Amino acid sequence: MSVLLFGVSHRSAPVSVLENLSTDESDQAKIVDQVLQSSLVTEAMVLSTCNRVEVYAVVEAFHGGLSVIGQVLAEHSGMSLHDVTKYAYVRYAEAAVEHLFAVASGLDSAVIGEAQVLGQVRRAYAAAEANHTVGRTLHELSQRALSVGKRVHSETGIDAAGASVVSVALDMADRKVGSLAGRKAVVIGAGSMGALASKQLMRAGVDRIHIVNRSLPRAKRLAENMRAQGVAADAFPFDHLPPLLTDADVVVSCTGAVRPVVSLADVHRGLAHGAERKELVICDLGMPRDVDPAVAGLPGVYVIDMERILREPKARTATSDAEAARAIVAAEVASYLAGQRMAEVTPTVTALRQRAADVVEAELLRLDNRLPDLEAAHRDEVANTVRRVVDKLLHAPTVRVKQLAGAPGGDSYAEALRELFELDQHAVDAVAASELPLLGGDLEPLTSDLDPTE
Repeated sequence: MSVLLFGVSHRSAPVSVLENLSTDESDQAKIVDQVLQSSLVTEAMVLSTCNRVEVYAVVEAFHGGLSVIGQVLAEHSGMSLHDVTKYAYVRYAEAAVEHLFAVASGLDSAVIGEAQVLGQVRRAYAAAEANHTVGRTLHELSQRALSVGKRVHSETGIDAAGASVVSVALDMADRKVGSLAGRKAVVIGAGSMGALASKQLMRAGVDRIHIVNRSLPRAKRLAENMRAQGVAADAFPFDHLPPLLTDADVVVSCTGAVRPVVSLADVHRGLAHGAERKELVICDLGMPRDVDPAVAGLPGVYVIDMERILREPKARTATSDAEAARAIVAAEVASYLAGQRMAEVTPTVTALRQRAADVVEAELLRLDNRLPDLEAAHRDEVANTVRRVVDKLLHAPTVRVKQLAGAPGGDSYAEALRELFELDQHAVDAVAASELPLLGGDLEPLTSDLDPTE
């Protein structure tokens, strides 16, 4: 069995397609449940961010698994299977491992070095583990990906290779209005992305931040946090949005809602009650869009959405730190795959040694039956001699096969051992099952700074 990745991201599809495929937690659970209904899939998890939807699955067969996942995503999105696959990318086995490590390291983000995606990988795994949809393979892969991502961010300066999506959007807004210093801002959404946007606005020198959220207590907590950091901030429920737009200079929306939360009527009413103004800049960081596309047609309104952000030079800048990060990812992929190949052969080696021990015990039993009067001391000496002979005969080949298994292409050695010594596959599987790690208990916490939408 191998890992299959079926994904659609900003690199392969337009925003409209990503909007159709966007998921919330309940959608992700349904997708995984549907995928696992197939006997071809044994483990699965969904990684969904503002810029990607990826399904990682452990499959019995490549083409069968691919068909199952593609059909489930097509049904979820309301798109045809042909249209979904047209924009999809597929990675299998080693390539799937490399891709997840790159994603967790921020190398595949819209903005190189994006740290937030690491938290999203963690949440994707945690959700799948809580729903019991991951086993040994995805557990080990996810844990290693998290480790690789943290190593990349701690050992390189990749964070500086590209600003966050929020930073890029606010840089664009700053250029549009002249300067954000002294301006009034509205942040729609009080989640981790809203918190990040508020901090960035504070650093840009805005005069006041109005925080709007469906959950007013959450908006109040964020506003209180911002006031503690020295910026004027207050909280409002969603129905207060239009009047807040009256004197706003910049709006940042990042709710994660599945439908637009800022309508044409909202913006029109807000602008209609204000004095004559120069411009309103709206940064729509939602995926799918938070802002009705028709808003961009209003005079004096400039909408910065994900498509515009992806065209910014800063969003595509690669630096020496990014190259260093890629080198770390490449080394970690090689190390992980070598470890997996060695782990693949270990149950076979263990089963072989158990088979040898069973043969020795059977022969000693025959000796006891043939020579019932053999003295115990002599019997023990014979037993020890036979065991030493067997151990010496097995030592070199079993050590060597583990070494060979760690090299590229070494995954065939376990099968060769099974064939040569006629080992029962069920016995090998029983050994492997007995070595399963305790799932879910060793996840290291990530800081809240790694949690916003990618």
